[in-house]
Amino acid sequence: ATLAVMQPTLLVLEDDTDLRTVLRDCLTEEGFAVTTAGTARDLLHAVERALPDAMVIDIGLPDADGRDVCQALRARGIHTPVLFLTAKDAVVDRLAGFSAGGDDYLTKPFSLDELIARLQALLRRSGHNSSSDAGTLRLDPTGHTVHVGQAQVTLTRTEFRILAALCRRPGGVVPRKDLVRAAWAFGSMVHDNTLDAYIARLRRKLGSVADAPKIVTVRGVGYRIE
Repeated sequence: ATLAVMQPTLLVLEDDTDLRTVLRDCLTEEGFAVTTAGTARDLLHAVERALPDAMVIDIGLPDADGRDVCQALRARGIHTPVLFLTAKDAVVDRLAGFSAGGDDYLTKPFSLDELIARLQALLRRSGHNSSSDAGTLRLDPTGHTVHVGQAQVTLTRTEFRILAALCRRPGGVVPRKDLVRAAWAFGSMVHDNTLDAYIARLRRKLGSVADAPKIVTVRGVGYRIE
């Protein structure tokens, strides 16, 4: 009897139709089971239907920043490896991608052979996918909103990124420096009272909704959400 080989599943988010088609065809030839999406909203719907083994996410999207999409996925407890595609090659942009929860980074134009090699390395390191209960919050990067049950709260981009970083470690303490890295560009001068002011605004917004989790101060360290 022949053994069935499990194809690694891959979700590719790329808004350029031609590049999306090339990626789908080439990655399929390499043995991946590929699903594609053209917008952040399409990807979020696809993830709800089935969690892939890895994701390729373009940073420059028509309806969201790809890094915010990754933040939202991590906030939901989805730890699937993410490889970012981007037209930018600045160190600041690469660091921002890693701070958002990305696992690898490839700059356009890129070699398809290198993309395949990086994906295979990510899959080897990742083992099994896992998704944890993210509680009552659902973050939407396309509108920088957070849903608590039927209620919706609109956030600024910075508020969204701080909240997403907190949700990536439900119940765990997130150091202040990690929140700053997630929400501001690398190298930005962010004073302690600036972060505190954003936390206060987040608390007010979440406090307006019944059953929303609370942001707790851990003095001298950072914050946690519970």
